[in-house]
Amino acid sequence: MPTRHTSISSGNGSAGKLPEDSGNAADSAKPQRRRSPLPLAILAALFIIAPFLAWYGTWFGRNLSDDTITQYLADQENPRHVQHALSQIESRIEAGDPGVKRWYPQIVRLAGSNALEIRQTVAWVMGQDNKAEEFHIALAQLLNDSAPIVRRNAALAITRFGDARGRSELIAALHPFDVMTPADGVFESSLAPRSIVSVGTLLARIEQAGNRNTEVRSPLPGKIEKVLVVEGNPVTLNQVIVSIAPDERSVLETLLALRFVGTSEDVATIDRHTRNMSAKIKEQAALTVKAIQSRVADVK
Repeated sequence: MPTRHTSISSGNGSAGKLPEDSGNAADSAKPQRRRSPLPLAILAALFIIAPFLAWYGTWFGRNLSDDTITQYLADQENPRHVQHALSQIESRIEAGDPGVKRWYPQIVRLAGSNALEIRQTVAWVMGQDNKAEEFHIALAQLLNDSAPIVRRNAALAITRFGDARGRSELIAALHPFDVMTPADGVFESSLAPRSIVSVGTLLARIEQAGNRNTEVRSPLPGKIEKVLVVEGNPVTLNQVIVSIAPDERSVLETLLALRFVGTSEDVATIDRHTRNMSAKIKEQAALTVKAIQSRVADVK
């Protein structure tokens, strides 16, 4: 390793290092303190671990023990826990596990939950066992639920029991849904036509006296077909402000159900509301109409 040399002066018979060299030499003589990488490593790990734990805690694919399912079903303060437990029960029903029946009384009670997300999931899960009469009875009650998404899930589910009482709700699912204002005020912040929405998407705000805002959220998944009020204009209670066209998945599920409960009166409605949709929808619509006509002919 090359050695560093310093200049020497002989002034007044004494020898020494130049001032600038003296400082450099002192610096080089001190051991260099290296920063520990541990804090940075911990911080980096937190950026990875924290989102993972949040995702893992809400991922419905995570298997739950029987005790945890029972615990989650009782945790109505955390609807995600209830939904997770219900999704596990649905999977077990589909797998033919008879042990799931231990939770049926809890599921029926959850049909009366105040949480929309719980009721809509319960309605769907109860359709997976079309031999459970307690589910059949609960689904008939959910057909009158205040939330459109719950009524539609109940209509789809009750069809699996061979029950046609959900037919009118299924036909309604093919039509655009009109969203009305929950209060008087000034219409603000609407989404644009053709915007994709899901249940709970913020559609608009209604500005009210006293600097109060009432939010209007989407009750159904789909696409905004029309906005019927100009932003900044006044609106009154129960005035239609937005029309939502159904999404493709909802239409497909509805057409599948109508194969079993649709009537000859529904054929024209099916044709009218699917003729401008995708090829997949048109194909299913044709199969549904054919199935309805075949059933009607058999009855005659």
